[in-house]
Amino acid sequence: MHPLEITDANFAKEVEASDKPVLVDFWAVWCGPCKMLTPIVEELAGEYEGKAVIGKVDVDSNPGTAAKFGIRGIPTILIFKGGKVVDQIVGAVPKSMIVEKLNALLN
Repeated sequence: MHPLEITDANFAKEVEASDKPVLVDFWAVWCGPCKMLTPIVEELAGEYEGKAVIGKVDVDSNPGTAAKFGIRGIPTILIFKGGKVVDQIVGAVPKSMIVEKLNALLN
């Protein structure tokens, strides 16, 4: 299962209007630590299908969204609920940490 590709154009619809929690991975092709998170984000997309939306924003292709949320370092994960940022994770972190934060929003 692939994460949803989130862009400046579809951000409002896919993230802000979602009735489920949304995890957004801000990344770039040239970012080494981002590559470490990619398989984790792909696993989460499958594991949380139907429960949460798992997506990725390429900061080079979508500078508007990255700027809107003040993304200065990548990888950065923002977790949204009800269209608002409720949690943030900066850097490559273990899957367990991401799962813990996501699960907290599902209860």
